[in-house]
Amino acid sequence: MKAKQIVFTEINRAELLEVNIPEIKPGTVLVKTEVSTISSGTERANITGDPNVSATGPSGVKFPRASGYNSAGVVVAVGEGVTSVAPKDRVVVYWGLHRSYNLVAEDKVVKIEDPEVSFETGALSFIASFPMAAIRKTRLEMGESALVMGLGVLGMIAVKLLRASGAVPIVAVDPNPERRKTALASGADYALDPFEDGFADRVKSITGGGANVCIEVTGVGAGFNQALDCMAKFGRVALLGCTRNSDFTVDYYKKIHAPGITVIGAHTIARPELESHPGWFTHRDDIKAVLKLCSGKRLTLTDIVGETHSPEECPEIYTRLIFDKNYPIAVQFDWRRLDS
Repeated sequence: MKAKQIVFTEINRAELLEVNIPEIKPGTVLVKTEVSTISSGTERANITGDPNVSATGPSGVKFPRASGYNSAGVVVAVGEGVTSVAPKDRVVVYWGLHRSYNLVAEDKVVKIEDPEVSFETGALSFIASFPMAAIRKTRLEMGESALVMGLGVLGMIAVKLLRASGAVPIVAVDPNPERRKTALASGADYALDPFEDGFADRVKSITGGGANVCIEVTGVGAGFNQALDCMAKFGRVALLGCTRNSDFTVDYYKKIHAPGITVIGAHTIARPELESHPGWFTHRDDIKAVLKLCSGKRLTLTDIVGETHSPEECPEIYTRLIFDKNYPIAVQFDWRRLDS
């Protein structure tokens, strides 16, 4: 079987190619992709050949390579032994690819139970599970203050989830004024520029002495350092942004030891594989939680999607991802356009 797939064929180059899909085997599910979402940070690292793209094993500049780990579509066929989904079911696919058909193990699909939850929402639900897990790990209590450093797709969804979780006030931080404006519309109580004079003092004034919780999504040492300056005593900082550069200079004695700050590794791979427990949910259970929140109108994700394109436009879209500092918060591919 043939399919269309976005492939990074060399550094800074994306192409839509025809690829072969393996035969369906027991325990696998074939899904026709409707919508997939670009994960800006991860995919920028992949297409530019960042040697630290992987947090789990050997990596480096090896091409061709592919990405596109959050998509949604319709089940076409299932292998022997599959029981959780059936043909024609609408599903989320996680750890799949930007590909017109994804063949994945049964445990990599989650059924979209509510017919009113769109494919566009489904194609953001796995990405949304990343900040959800980070917030769980901080053990946020209702009424605690929260700081979000960095307003890309993960940071913006973190703002939304903190609002749904009862954090107050929520302070969103980014140098981009348009993103600060979007954060306010997404549920932040305040939106600040980290480069403004007296930034940390302003956060402490807003929060009554410092933020109880911080979701750090910049992935850079300066952002982490600033976050520490804004924390309340015994605050908790979740490092959600991928810190691919190890150039961190922190006065640990004054900024972490003395105030009793907890620093939490919040990469999405740091999860239990099979069974959820308080503060630590599996990927599947967090995806289901996101879909429930969306179904219940407690959470909206699609309003942060700035652009939707045909996969055929991928060369231009990824060139912009690499070089355009004003790249949208979230961009999706509509694979249905290939059929029209």
